[in-house]
Amino acid sequence: MEKEILQLFNNLTEHDRDIESYEELIKILQEPVDWTYAVWEQLVQALTYKDGHARARAAQILCALAAKSDPEERVLEDFLKIWAVTYDERSVTARNALQAIWKIGLAGQVQSDLVVSYLAKRFQTCLDEKHPTHIRHDIIVSFKKLYDETSDIKLLDIAHRLINEEQDVKSKQKYKSAIRST
Repeated sequence: MEKEILQLFNNLTEHDRDIESYEELIKILQEPVDWTYAVWEQLVQALTYKDGHARARAAQILCALAAKSDPEERVLEDFLKIWAVTYDERSVTARNALQAIWKIGLAGQVQSDLVVSYLAKRFQTCLDEKHPTHIRHDIIVSFKKLYDETSDIKLLDIAHRLINEEQDVKSKQKYKSAIRST
């Protein structure tokens, strides 16, 4: 692995919450990389660290790696570990993971179907969770982002079906706005 990449990962652990290193990694991960499996297991382990920021960063980086740099499709084995972070006790950690999970759907049809099914189910079952309106909004935005990247019209159809299930008029309007404007 390149020294620059290794240094960015070291900065994340040595300089807790090093936002510049995190942002640089996410920028790099917009293109395929060849060092995915050099860091994969370490990131999977970090999903259970005590530090909520470490859990969120690990989930976000794994999602980005899965999108374009996971030819072995390891994300299929580790998806539930990443998904578990979307239920994190810390709301900000949970939301950061939830807002990134759609990227896994870019890896292929199997991954897309997996993400879509989990997001749709979560939309329907999250009413007893803390901040269900935020969760539902993040899910609708995820459908829109995945659609924007893939042009798969069924994603918008599913999002609209979910929005139509919403009983609260204000929330329904918020979700409709999210699907149009994101």
